[in-house]
Amino acid sequence: MQNYKYKFSVAPMLDWTDRHCRYFYRLMSPNVMLYTEMVTLGAIIYGKFDYLKFNLKEKPLSLQLGGSDPKQFKLAGEYIKDRGFTEINLNIGCPSARVQKGSFGACLMTEPDLVAECVNVIHRETNLPITVKTRIGIDNEDNYEFLYNFIDTIDKKSICDTFVIHARKAILSGLSPKENREIPPLKYDRVYKIKEDFHDKNIIINGGIKNINDSIDHLKKLDGVMIGREVYQNPYILTEIEREFYKSNNSPTRKEVVVSMMNYIEDELSNGAKLNHITRHMLGLFHGVPGGKKWRRFLSENSYKKDADLKVLENALTLTEVNV
Repeated sequence: MQNYKYKFSVAPMLDWTDRHCRYFYRLMSPNVMLYTEMVTLGAIIYGKFDYLKFNLKEKPLSLQLGGSDPKQFKLAGEYIKDRGFTEINLNIGCPSARVQKGSFGACLMTEPDLVAECVNVIHRETNLPITVKTRIGIDNEDNYEFLYNFIDTIDKKSICDTFVIHARKAILSGLSPKENREIPPLKYDRVYKIKEDFHDKNIIINGGIKNINDSIDHLKKLDGVMIGREVYQNPYILTEIEREFYKSNNSPTRKEVVVSMMNYIEDELSNGAKLNHITRHMLGLFHGVPGGKKWRRFLSENSYKKDADLKVLENALTLTEVNV
């Protein structure tokens, strides 16, 4: 088994894991690997905004890319190479219609040679480690041989040695992205079998993982665990991960996390950010503790207002058991 440094990661989630969200998560976990939202190559090359912007305190940070044109990977590499990312991840798992229209995401599972070429091109341009995030299959291509051949081709033809596998297949027509995260059955055994057959590669599992005990079980057989929606809904679980797997005994309280966010928020507001664009990621911080529902409701009802400032957070904090 590989000695992969990042046993835990937080999944890239479109519209969720933006730079504000990642800064918030990093306050609770210095060690987990964080991922950007998927950034398309076109947005990097032709976009009007800086889609690569992040705070260095977010590191370790993986930049997830969406694309399928080696020429665009080469062009994008010029923008990426000196920005300070820890690694780059290729999205070969997203099933959305918009992503399919751009000929990338899960539909690329049928083109492993092209994926391997893209891996090598972006690696040459950036000299960063390149990982691939994929599903176990797509549509009727739902058998172990299909997944094995996909991994085997990329293994033999590229420098990639780390695969993040969402243990569900993707259904490319008929299901929404949300339904694709819930309806196709989880098949963890198929991911375990990939690790057996590619024992010298890093295999990270994703999909339906909700707690520490599940993670412990997966790590007995695999190199890493990626958690998504559970972290977003209950972000303080990151402190549990730090204690259990990184032996940290100095996790901040929820109140300390909020206080630490205040300086960041003040700076962002002074640069034109909207309070609710930041606090929307913090709604679940007091999940499951006294005052948590009041905290969530108060932020939801007040953060979006035109003149909302740090007083909204201060007032919300008074509604909670502040010592937890």
